[in-house]
Amino acid sequence: MSPGKTQPIIVIRKKGAHADHHGGAWKVAYADFVTAMMSLFIVLWLMNSSEKIKKAVAGYFNDPKGTATLMGTTMSGTGETVSAAATDAMQQLKKRIEDGIKAKKDLQQLSKQIELTITPEGLRIELLEDKNGTFYQSGSARLSQSGQELVALLAGELKTLPNALLIEGHTDAAQYSSDTNYSNWELSADRANAARRLLQQDGVRSDQVTQVRGYADQLLRVKNNPYDPSNRRISILVKNEGTSQPAPDHGKVVDGAQVPSTGESKSGVARRGPDTSPAAAKALSAPAAKPSFMARLKSYIPGKPNQQQR
Repeated sequence: MSPGKTQPIIVIRKKGAHADHHGGAWKVAYADFVTAMMSLFIVLWLMNSSEKIKKAVAGYFNDPKGTATLMGTTMSGTGETVSAAATDAMQQLKKRIEDGIKAKKDLQQLSKQIELTITPEGLRIELLEDKNGTFYQSGSARLSQSGQELVALLAGELKTLPNALLIEGHTDAAQYSSDTNYSNWELSADRANAARRLLQQDGVRSDQVTQVRGYADQLLRVKNNPYDPSNRRISILVKNEGTSQPAPDHGKVVDGAQVPSTGESKSGVARRGPDTSPAAAKALSAPAAKPSFMARLKSYIPGKPNQQQR
């Protein structure tokens, strides 16, 4: 260094680390807190729910796949909740039908081709064909003498019940004929309808049969043998009481919508008058339903207007 030149002063400033204040550890703690709060709200909602919802939630956690008897569906039924009283009623109906079949000598030999099974939906009665045709004439929707006798026996028991009936027709995988205008679809539906007509002829109410279905060979009973004779069958489902479909209101149809036929305006459009029935009066006099916990909670959230103030 030459004389007269001063050495520059170098100042090194170290900034303090702020990583501890801006790290991501707090995000984990916050996520845990939010999860815990969400779990708390779910528990509080469940505590304020009805018994039906509680059982449904418990059934899901006990059987997430939905194969338990409480929830889910199977080939035998829709998996609705079945009460003990409904099961007992179906057991008694099953026994009466079995006793009636045993009492008739002509039907005793067919007992192996008549299956009665209690399902979550009700009592399923299946009439299984053999290779020679038992309940229907071969390739036809006409009931044989044995089929007519059995259907008449069933009608004697079913016509006294309030339960709804569902009738299904099934075939095997063999092609019905070369005629493309008539296939197993038509045959299965026609056989189910033939059973329906005979049931109603023997006393079953016209509004008791809620559905008639033809499945052709889509729901085989013996899947590993599509040509097994037992795949050709008629199934009558006696549904548990309370699961029947509501009766339609035969009012006028205006613009594709059903209009109740309780009154008619000058313009020809039916209108509903005031309901003066005891049930309606009781509903009007009943206290208003208590809002749920979640509804009350939402009313306290800032920015959310109260429903009662709208």
